[in-house]
Amino acid sequence: MSSSILLSHPLSPHLHLPKPKFHPQRTFQFSCFHLKKSGPSQSHFTDSPQKLRKLVLARVAKTEVERNEASPLVGEDSAEFVLSKQKVSSWVYFTLILGVVLYVLNVAWIDNSTGFGKVFIDALSSVSDSPEVVMLLLILIFAVVHSGLASLRDTGEKLIGERAFRVLFAGVSLPLAVSTVVYFINHRYDGVQLWQLQGVPALHELLWFANFVSFLFLYPSTFNLLEVAAVDKPKMHLWETGIMRITRHPQMVGQVIWCLAHTIWIGNSVAVAASVGLIAHHLFGVWNGDRRLAIRYGEAFEVVKSRTSVIPFAAVLDGRQKLPADYYKEYLRLPYISITALTLGAYFAHPLMQAASFRLHW
Repeated sequence: MSSSILLSHPLSPHLHLPKPKFHPQRTFQFSCFHLKKSGPSQSHFTDSPQKLRKLVLARVAKTEVERNEASPLVGEDSAEFVLSKQKVSSWVYFTLILGVVLYVLNVAWIDNSTGFGKVFIDALSSVSDSPEVVMLLLILIFAVVHSGLASLRDTGEKLIGERAFRVLFAGVSLPLAVSTVVYFINHRYDGVQLWQLQGVPALHELLWFANFVSFLFLYPSTFNLLEVAAVDKPKMHLWETGIMRITRHPQMVGQVIWCLAHTIWIGNSVAVAASVGLIAHHLFGVWNGDRRLAIRYGEAFEVVKSRTSVIPFAAVLDGRQKLPADYYKEYLRLPYISITALTLGAYFAHPLMQAASFRLHW
């Protein structure tokens, strides 16, 4: 913290100022600290210079902390959802777009009689008989396409517009993601069994809770579904509240938790291969995401970066991030409630998901 003093008018040499009088019994007061008389035989300026210096430094440090605590948000308030600002027509469009996307995805990719999904899986399976290799190839292809298009976002949006680029991005990424998920479900118990812990008491409940928590980290990008579906103009957001106070890259943290939970439970080489590929992709996403935000937001991102962390709670523990007293209210919002409901629904829908995947024979 620094300050400057500007002297605009020098004192006139003809100006006679009264000589200051020294009052030994008077208390000395300054703007940033207060020194009290310690006794007739002591002087703060001659006997305790180190104490004075410590008082000044302590006051400066306290002022700096107070200034940081009072700093306004530079990024956006994540998961903010104001019902009065919502338009019925926007959500009607969203529902129609979602229906069209799912129909096209089914016809063009999922349905074995009309789509290219099975052809794609068969082509990769012809490269190797190892399900671990095929699993890693699927993740590699998805990672290259997904992160590659994300890196080209600024250029792509300038060329074809935000909405058109979002349609292109989703249209290419979604089929690859479906293929990867379906293949993992169908082959998750293939490969070499490395350990078997499914009989350990309470392990299932512990891993279920870890998996549940992982989804609260995994999907911060769905804070605005209307942008995901390109109903609203998609934006690259600089979120700063909610889960972002805990970690600046919640999707990476959520993916690591999910991978660890599933790998511990399944315990074979296919699960390990899938986890290695997914975690590697998301670690790259940490670097690439910071790079893209720095290009887009410049100094504003550097401010957010300085008071957040990649490792969960690191910024909180070292004092760079101070959680508000009512921090829990940042989670009592519809997007987080929706993610919680969808996570519970997905768990109970596991048998349906597995049955649907088996019928595809991918």
